[in-house]
Amino acid sequence: MTEQNTDETCWLQITSGRGPAECQLAVTRLADAIIADAKRRDIAAQIVDAVDGDATDALLSALVKLTGKGAAALAVGYSGTMQWICQSPYRPSHKRKNWYVSVEVLDEPADGALSAIKPADVTFETMRAGGAGGQHVNKTESAVRATHRPSGLVVVAREERSQHMNKRLAMARLAGLLRDAAAGKKAASAQDRWAAHDRIERGDPVRVFEGPQFRERV
Repeated sequence: MTEQNTDETCWLQITSGRGPAECQLAVTRLADAIIADAKRRDIAAQIVDAVDGDATDALLSALVKLTGKGAAALAVGYSGTMQWICQSPYRPSHKRKNWYVSVEVLDEPADGALSAIKPADVTFETMRAGGAGGQHVNKTESAVRATHRPSGLVVVAREERSQHMNKRLAMARLAGLLRDAAAGKKAASAQDRWAAHDRIERGDPVRVFEGPQFRERV
């Protein structure tokens, strides 16, 4: 067995946003595909946290941990919007065949961020995540605003329908901003970087998968 460089570790947050069950199923399939890809590259991979979706085989979101030589490069290769082209397995007569999920690279998960940030220094505020209106409006306060009082940095995480997972995202983002600030980068620019993650971008996927077998288009 090839010896792994266990110093190289990163995390991928896969989310269906506010997408339907088909997008949630794509989260499950994509997590499995990433883990299989990592195994072929001798990179350890596992789902370390997940939020169940509307169907038994679907996930609202999944946090995948990658460890080993090449983990960072693998993670970057999956960062962005993923498209799954497939007839709905739940609604066969549905005309829509394109489903999208978003993948975000986290340098450090919430637990790791807590080791670098004193919990007492962070104030959390919950708020409604918003939505497209009508039945899709999120009526629970799942969105989170996290303020790191010593630095004044503020981040918002609203992609997930789970407040728990939004807190994980917020803590990871705070950790990233603090690292950027320590490296001499402008915190404002770093915060702007996260603004694009408020919604899943459609029409410009990084990778495209097709069919019930979730095979990647080459």
